[in-house]
Amino acid sequence: MKVGIIGAGTMGQGIAKAFAQVDGYEVMLCDIDQTFANNGLKKIAADYAKLVAKGKMEQEKVDSILSRIVAGLKEDFCADCDLIVEAAFEKMSVKQVAFTELDKLCKPDCIFASNTSSLSITEIGNGLSRPLIGMHFFNPADRMKLVEIIAGENTPAEMVEKIKEIAIELGKEPVQVNEAAGFVVNRILIPMINEAAFIYMEGVSNIAGIDTAMKLGANHPMGPLELGDFIGLDICLAIMDVLYHETGDSKYRACPTLRKMVRGGNLGRKTGRGFYVYKANGAKTPVDEL
Repeated sequence: MKVGIIGAGTMGQGIAKAFAQVDGYEVMLCDIDQTFANNGLKKIAADYAKLVAKGKMEQEKVDSILSRIVAGLKEDFCADCDLIVEAAFEKMSVKQVAFTELDKLCKPDCIFASNTSSLSITEIGNGLSRPLIGMHFFNPADRMKLVEIIAGENTPAEMVEKIKEIAIELGKEPVQVNEAAGFVVNRILIPMINEAAFIYMEGVSNIAGIDTAMKLGANHPMGPLELGDFIGLDICLAIMDVLYHETGDSKYRACPTLRKMVRGGNLGRKTGRGFYVYKANGAKTPVDEL
């Protein structure tokens, strides 16, 4: 099966690896610019090189995986794809434009899937000549087991079953979700991170205290503020805004501190600063201890 991945960022790279690690899949890693696509493939290769250096993978296996991935533009590679998985920026207009262009480019029996983390599958697919389905991977997509399978208003049952089968082939555990803002995981998880930001803003505890409390008191492997940094605070804010606007419920109001941090470009690990400041060696320091 030939799979087109739209978006060569962190999630696109992980999804590309998830498919390429399984025999029988060819992966087209695409972005709006050839350089972006090439950089995504280089990052994938660098990630595997680290695993080889640590003795966790054989070079022969890595070479086999990388041979199944090519990088480029959707215009060059997606016309004969059997499946498209869109992992573009989490904004409705961006996703709609991408699929409108793909609808004209791809063969009629190509399946369209979106990796959206919270947006309406029905709205993304509005106006397309074919149905759309949600195939939501979790970061790191090549290792995390869960894939949420989201049916929109016009998604046929047979498409849901087909995507479930593909997820299982990838070694994933698919969970079927009826369309709703945030789906399952992010409707529970992101408000928790948002609430932790409120607790910090209100001075109830400091950053390290909040994260330590949840790690030791709830047995979470990562505290909520550190997790927000890992996900990307811009992603967390975008999901909170979707939850708020879709439901109209004030309990989903984004924390002002979170919004201010995003406006300031302090998005977490990917920018080197969020609730923590991150060093190249992996060390981190809470910003309230600097």
